Amino acid sequence: MHFCRKPVCFAVGSKTSEFASRVAGAVVASLAACGGAAVASDDWVYSVKPGDTLLGVAQDYLARPDDWMRLQRLNHVEDPRHLMPGTRIRVPVALLRHDAAVAEVIDVRGAVVEERPGAASHELKLGDRLAGGATVRTGADAIVSIRFVDGSRLLVTPNSALSLSKLVTLGKSGMAQTVMELEHGSVENKVAHQQLPAAQYELHSRALNLAVRGTEFRARVDDSGGVSGIGEVLEGVVHAQGVQGTPVDVGAGYGTTASPGGAPGKPQRLPEPPDLSGNAQRVEAVPLRFSWPAAPSARGYHAQVFSDRSFEHLLLDGVFPLQGAVAGAKWADLPDGHYVLRVRAVLANGLEGLNADQDFVLKARPEPPAVIGPLDGAKSYGTDASLRWSRSLNAQTYRVQVSDQPDFARLLVDAKALPDTELKTPLVPGPYYWRVASIVGDDDQGPFGDAQAFTQRAVPESPQLDAPAIDDKQMVFKWKASAPGSHYQVQLARGTDFKDLCEDQSVASNEVRLDRPASGTYYLRIKTVDADGFEGPFGASQRVDVPAPKPWWLLLIPLLALIR
Repeated sequence: MHFCRKPVCFAVGSKTSEFASRVAGAVVASLAACGGAAVASDDWVYSVKPGDTLLGVAQDYLARPDDWMRLQRLNHVEDPRHLMPGTRIRVPVALLRHDAAVAEVIDVRGAVVEERPGAASHELKLGDRLAGGATVRTGADAIVSIRFVDGSRLLVTPNSALSLSKLVTLGKSGMAQTVMELEHGSVENKVAHQQLPAAQYELHSRALNLAVRGTEFRARVDDSGGVSGIGEVLEGVVHAQGVQGTPVDVGAGYGTTASPGGAPGKPQRLPEPPDLSGNAQRVEAVPLRFSWPAAPSARGYHAQVFSDRSFEHLLLDGVFPLQGAVAGAKWADLPDGHYVLRVRAVLANGLEGLNADQDFVLKARPEPPAVIGPLDGAKSYGTDASLRWSRSLNAQTYRVQVSDQPDFARLLVDAKALPDTELKTPLVPGPYYWRVASIVGDDDQGPFGDAQAFTQRAVPESPQLDAPAIDDKQMVFKWKASAPGSHYQVQLARGTDFKDLCEDQSVASNEVRLDRPASGTYYLRIKTVDADGFEGPFGASQRVDVPAPKPWWLLLIPLLALIR
């Protein structure tokens, strides 16, 4: 079988000699079809079933049922109406009937268009059938997965164009022939085992023709850097042959590149899979962000998200340039669910490396509500902490957790199904962490929001005043000092309602000196303001009676006593 309709041929097999024997077999088969000697290596073998006749076999498998007589001669059948079950009937491939086959669209996302000569183009949908001659074009954010009659699968990535040049089956033999042309873009192939001798799966491009018999490979048409054809083998062995140069075998884990008119390059080992172990297997926020250590040889990374490990349903696809020593991928959104992340390195010549796959669960809904307080780094005062959050339109109830550890390994509060947007909980002074999640229905809880660290503080105590000291010029008030950094607000008023203030001042020490006021009754109160500015309550007011000063003449009485 010959695949050299383009400058370069790319064939799959275990040995170079296998490729050569297939070419020779095709020529000999043509001779056999014209009456020459049959060649076993190019014959398809049919196992006789009970009730089979040679005429019936010819009816089911041959292009011309009247060629049953040629089968009779080739297989030395004495009675064409009575065949012994288990007998093997050799059928020249050239005699087999060619029936038109169809491929099935098993997944489609975004704008994917089918074009056919003489017909209007239309967008593909799930379950559509594709016949030979169709061209499939994917948009910038579109993908399509196709399954062929032999079970082979093809994934067409965004910004690609692929023509289905030939889709046929050979009678009821189970052999299928699939030939495609990749105009631009990229495809990923998982080819079913091809039945000998005439099964065919070929992918042509401007620079590389790929013919396989059961393997997994990727192919791209990339005009950047003068490279047009790129092929990477993940399973099996590929024999690459061009018009120029020496044929090469490309084994699993290797790739090759070629330009139009040139020969495939020397097989190059594909980069090892990146290490994805640093990513969480449960993702609780969007946009999606993943990261991994970058390899020195990589210029970027190709990252994809699939719905499952069949890798038929591609949901997200992107090539992310390398930025520093850590590589990563980011996508805006994705519905909650189970997914598989696939990542591989991209080299400067366009070759992409081996895949690293990691399962992950996205659970980002319902979104957590916005926190009102206490916010991160805030302080709460008193014997209770008042935890408050906004009301979410996507939530029916809420769950709140409080811990004295940042990883919430030990829960002090775990309140579920809260209908309101505030929770008051008693806490002793100390550092704490709290977080809140939304709940829909009875048990559909979304992720917790970011943890907020706060400190619970005791309310500053009201100072206890000592008895005042009053002399002719001033009044001195003292009290027990509070915590370091505290200061005090002192008020002196004529009434117990403290509306008529005589003094209102802030002092840093636990003592205040006030000018002696006019005689009368006054009231004094003091409150503590801690180092963070939080004000405690005023303590009980203290009555202060300021006596009238003594008449001046009373000062003369001691002098009169001396005169006597």
